[in-house]
Amino acid sequence: MSDARPVRVLVADDHPVVRAGIVGLLSGEPDVEVVGQAADGEEAVTLHERLRPDVLLTDLRMPRLDGAGATERVLARDPGAAVLVLTTYDTDADILRAVEAGARGYLLKDCPAEVLVQGLRAAARGETVLAPQVAARLVRRVRAPAAPSLTPRETDVLRGVAEGWSNAEIGRRLFIGEATVKTHLLRVFAKLDVDDRTRAVVVAQQHGLL
Repeated sequence: MSDARPVRVLVADDHPVVRAGIVGLLSGEPDVEVVGQAADGEEAVTLHERLRPDVLLTDLRMPRLDGAGATERVLARDPGAAVLVLTTYDTDADILRAVEAGARGYLLKDCPAEVLVQGLRAAARGETVLAPQVAARLVRRVRAPAAPSLTPRETDVLRGVAEGWSNAEIGRRLFIGEATVKTHLLRVFAKLDVDDRTRAVVVAQQHGLL
């Protein structure tokens, strides 16, 4: 994209007042041109195909089709499209959904106006744009060790431990030998990096495995 022409932006937000505010803010920038407005994800996808903006600036939570869904559909039709999310939501789940959908950037609505404008220019150039707190969350997510996984049988055995059953009782209820129960428990201990039954239950619950 040449720097001689403005960045063409399609704004998608289901709140009319918020959308009008964003459009008003961008309209004051000489190198940004708002070419369209969408009230939901479905409309954003339709308008994007027709208008071919340099950047789709979209909210996340919208009716009919949310921002992540709109991002996926836009990129399916136009793999080179630039999508910049502008939202109030900064939970890990929201961020990951947007990033996995292919969004080029993720900014929060409380960011300064100049940050938004710079983000649009950067996204149009093909750069990644992330609010500092969003970048920090992603880094923590990448650095966090992967949660352990248990087989269905190991989970059944550990659930029996959580219920206070003895190995013999677990074996009777699961129709397996007591020695097999002990083998499953040893594998569970190794996966959860623990060395006793109580700690195994606690760690499994912390990881959402029980």
